Amino acid sequence: MWTKASDPRVFVARRARLAEQLKGPALLVAGQSRPRNFQHNRFPFRAESHFLYLVGRSIEGAALLVSAAGATLFAPPADPEAELWTGAMPTLDDLSRELQLEVRPITDLQGASDIAALPPQDLETALWLSERLDRDLEPGGGVELEGADATLAEAMIALRLCHDAAAIEQLREAALVTGRAHLAGMRATRPGDREAMVRAAMEAQIIAAGCSTAYGSIVTVHGEVLHNERHDGVLGASDLLLADVGAETPEGFAGDVTRVWPVSGRFSATQRAAYEVVLASQRAAIAAVAPGVRYLDVHRAAGLALVEGLIGLGILRGSAPELYARGAAALFFPHGVGHLLGIDVHDLEDLGDRAGYQPGRARPSAPGDRYLRLDRDLSPGMCVTIEPGFYQIPRILSRPSEVGELEAALDRAELARFADVRGIRIEDDVLVTATGSEVLSLAVPKSIDDVEHAMLG
Repeated sequence: MWTKASDPRVFVARRARLAEQLKGPALLVAGQSRPRNFQHNRFPFRAESHFLYLVGRSIEGAALLVSAAGATLFAPPADPEAELWTGAMPTLDDLSRELQLEVRPITDLQGASDIAALPPQDLETALWLSERLDRDLEPGGGVELEGADATLAEAMIALRLCHDAAAIEQLREAALVTGRAHLAGMRATRPGDREAMVRAAMEAQIIAAGCSTAYGSIVTVHGEVLHNERHDGVLGASDLLLADVGAETPEGFAGDVTRVWPVSGRFSATQRAAYEVVLASQRAAIAAVAPGVRYLDVHRAAGLALVEGLIGLGILRGSAPELYARGAAALFFPHGVGHLLGIDVHDLEDLGDRAGYQPGRARPSAPGDRYLRLDRDLSPGMCVTIEPGFYQIPRILSRPSEVGELEAALDRAELARFADVRGIRIEDDVLVTATGSEVLSLAVPKSIDDVEHAMLG
């Protein structure tokens, strides 16, 4: 399956919707590729997300000017000397026809300080943009925006927060390719192999579909390391393998799925019991996803269900609501239940909590809540991840300052029985619909029986 491209009219409509919300001109840049160790050995180029959302093509060194009068793309002309190494590149006229957009040489771009812009993610692009706008723009997310820049940020959030039909189709494509990667990973797992071999099998499916990875693949027997990107570990027969791997379409839309499976092909009794607790937590959270529901409440549904499950296993003692209120979930599930998903795996996070948090809301400070990336009321067209977990993290469980008064509710002897469970996370991509939700990654094996069966295939 080769990933499908959106019709150019999709991007024409997006640019028009953006122009309607602006009070003046705005410039969205694609950015520059960066050298790895010398000038001609460069990292693969991927355009800045806002540019990609409006153009649909990664064009290095280009900039899109949007105003009430329309949109113009400024791009570097094809370099005849480079054709020896890269092959023929599209001319500006070719781009104009393909993108249904006026395209002019980048040298025609006349900067001005009254043009709105958003901070690029790298210093080189930020300096390039600052020079043309005759004002300083700092790279990276979380920058305080004012005036026309803030208006542009709010307009992009409004445009991208709830996905249009073409974006949803791209998310479906990403989820489908991601699912194929996970199935390949399950079937490639063998005791004695290295994590890298499973990663290779998974990423091969992504590359074969014309996609790239949406983030650094996590394929590890050390699931308690939340973002473990090492792949040199050897797969032990008693290990669980955690794979957090997602595909990104050429238009930038991401899949983000985590599955856990036993290296041996069969869960042990303790692994099975812990897995069922996390699965129940995830199902409780997915069941809570619906229009008008506050995402913080989805997070809390997952945490409460996890505490209930851990009481059932004998790891915790007491009343689930009371223990949850005291932060017991955070001992084993310290991160938020998920985030926005779209043209980035953490969609719109370059704009910080301005995008993730509804106006008037701020990040909570309680353990388990403070890392929550999203606290908005859900609306049809929003896509979120739901990814609770159970982790035995030494940094948390070995520190009295972290466990605190919850020590009395924690049965260490019972917890020790689960030594073959380092970390479990189960993650799906969930689209908010008019009546509830749709799990885009539903085809990826998730129940214990389905996972074990998939590994036999």
